[in-house]
Amino acid sequence: MTIAEIKQTIEGKMDQSIAAFKNNLTKIRTGRANPALLDTIHVDYYGSMVPLSQVANVSLLDSRTISVQPWEKSMGAKIEKAIRESELGLNPASLGELIRVPMPPMSEERRKEMTKLVRNEGEGAKVAIRNLRRDANDSVKKLVKDKLASEDDQKRAEADVQKVTDKHIALIDQLVADKEQDIMAV
Repeated sequence: MTIAEIKQTIEGKMDQSIAAFKNNLTKIRTGRANPALLDTIHVDYYGSMVPLSQVANVSLLDSRTISVQPWEKSMGAKIEKAIRESELGLNPASLGELIRVPMPPMSEERRKEMTKLVRNEGEGAKVAIRNLRRDANDSVKKLVKDKLASEDDQKRAEADVQKVTDKHIALIDQLVADKEQDIMAV
């Protein structure tokens, strides 16, 4: 593997870490309704567990209410039960075929807990990025040790990897700040 390939691989993996972090952030509840909040819920569909989005249409009714429209009438009760038993603290209400999921208002204490959770997720993502940086630097050092690259190449590669790392960590910090602002907004 060449230094250029190492750099390209490491940037791709860091981008994947950012994407995973963004996905984790969508699961953290703010005061507003967001259909992505229900993405983690799985429903029993004829003996197999499938994501909610595969058995119903999930959309927003207003800023505080998510609507779930099952594609089959018989799935309404199962969907309601799955939402109620999820760890999201939501209480769905059935209106005929439509299931309304109102978002309860969050207390100040709960908002602060959520911001701590966001910071912890951000810290975990930063650790993943730093581990990728370490792995890339180790790969470059191995190339130098095997006499496939010079020490000057090593210094340049490590500087480039550090720039990419800094860019990704700054992005994580920005995402954390944005999510905290979102949570604390009443």
